[in-house]
Order: sequence, then structure tokens, then C-alpha cells
Amino acid sequence: MIVLHRLGHDAEPFHLNPDMILTVEATPDTVVTLASGSKIVVLEDPDRVVGEIRAWRADILSDALSTSRRSALRAIEGSPPSADHPG
Repeated sequence: MIVLHRLGHDAEPFHLNPDMILTVEATPDTVVTLASGSKIVVLEDPDRVVGEIRAWRADILSDALSTSRRSALRAIEGSPPSADHPG
């Protein structure tokens, strides 16, 4: 989830699932359109919203790769040595 701030009296923070975002527009306020058709006006500029989405996705991919690598290492360490590599 990414944290954005609703444009309003208190610039209220909220968490948003980036997978739900269809578009981010500056009209001049930043309007985030969701897959449901809902629109949210936020304090952050479009470049900032896109940066938050990219950072979130990079973090997800990094975690997935780390988990995959750890699983692969456990599989290698747990398997018997091959004839080529007696261990």
C-alpha cells in the first residue's frame, strides 16, 4: 500500500492499493481515478504518486526475488551432492 493525503482541510493521510489505480491526472489538482470509477483528489503531485507506486512495486519484486533465492539455496543445500560436485 502507498500513503497519500486527501486534499482538504486537514490533508488526511490514507493507504491506497496501487493495483486499483487507473489514472493519475493534474487538473490542476491531482486526481487519482480508481478501477471502481471513484476519484480521489490528493495533495501529492502526479510525479510523486507515480514515484510511490514504482517504489512499492520495486519493494514487492525485491521481496519476491529474495524469497525465491532463499528457497533455491535451501533446495541446493538440502539436496545430496552430485557426481560433478561431491561437496
